[in-house]
Amino acid sequence: MTEEKIKRINELYHKSKKEGLTADEKQEQQILRREYIDSFKRNLRGQLDNISIQEKDGSITNLGEKYGIKEGH
Repeated sequence: MTEEKIKRINELYHKSKKEGLTADEKQEQQILRREYIDSFKRNLRGQLDNISIQEKDGSITNLGEKYGIKEGH
């Protein structure tokens, strides 16, 4: 998600509150919001997949390998 797209999301939001949006602008807003949410989820999943914890017995468990998205699923 680029800064330009985030700026456009904010512009559309402010315009919707002040004067309303056209049908094309509403559609653009929905598309941009979905892209933002998908990007956020991918980034969060990437961070969570890189977390490792040390168990009480001293072993290290990589949570991404244990609970992350598996290939082919």
